[in-house]
Amino acid sequence: MAKPELEFFDPDLTPWEPEAGIDGLYAKNLAVDPEGGSYTRLLKFEPGTDTSPAGVQRHPHWEEIWIVEGAIIDLTLDKTFTAGMYACRPPGMAHGPWVSPYGCVTFEVRNMERPT
Repeated sequence: MAKPELEFFDPDLTPWEPEAGIDGLYAKNLAVDPEGGSYTRLLKFEPGTDTSPAGVQRHPHWEEIWIVEGAIIDLTLDKTFTAGMYACRPPGMAHGPWVSPYGCVTFEVRNMERPT
């Protein structure tokens, strides 16, 4: 199976869902492959959100992130990333934890497919 075919729709009609384990972090799924696990979503950091409880992240899949608005600070790198910036992370790339003093919204694509 794959992500569904979707014509333009208003994402504001899709609810924000809290991310487990991190206060102030919310996800809005836009397209999800229920079998393969790949997805496209928006991720919202409320002002003051700190993902330190999740520690440094490494994923077994590709991840692409575009910052739509606001900013996040990578606590490991001690570097601020702001609206308009983009990241493409290969499997295993370390990133985070993050804090967002003033809030942030990102557009995220995760591709769970493995090369054959």
